[in-house]
Amino acid sequence: MIQYEMANDSRRLLTPRAAAGRLGVSYSTFKQWIYKGSVRTVRTSGGHHRIAESEVERLLSAAGRAPKGRPTRQFSGVLVSLSGRNQLRGIVEEVRVEGLLAQVRLRIGEQRLTAVITRDAIEALKLKRGQPALAVIKSTEVMIGLESA
Repeated sequence: MIQYEMANDSRRLLTPRAAAGRLGVSYSTFKQWIYKGSVRTVRTSGGHHRIAESEVERLLSAAGRAPKGRPTRQFSGVLVSLSGRNQLRGIVEEVRVEGLLAQVRLRIGEQRLTAVITRDAIEALKLKRGQPALAVIKSTEVMIGLESA
């Protein structure tokens, strides 16, 4: 029944990878949600999952991040593909440049991520406040912390 309603939805159907990008989660996480039944999908004749935009909006609303009349913009340009799995989409909240380095703060949902990059990178990317950006985390070390009780 759900599949029939979604198949007749006049909105565009997305691939799991595209839906994961809109939600700001990894492809593998999104696929696990599909397998657990947390996400409503439509199956193509070839057995592939497709997700209605209305379902993505429902998931964004459930997370308290529903865009009000403003669809998420897709990235285009130099970045075509990347092997890093930890990719976070956000909005540039602050850019502070001093000397050879710059501090960039991204707002990713309710979280903030701060990165220090070179001044040249800021200039090459033309990063500005309010602009959508992608943080790619590639590290061999992970630190764990506890919040104070």
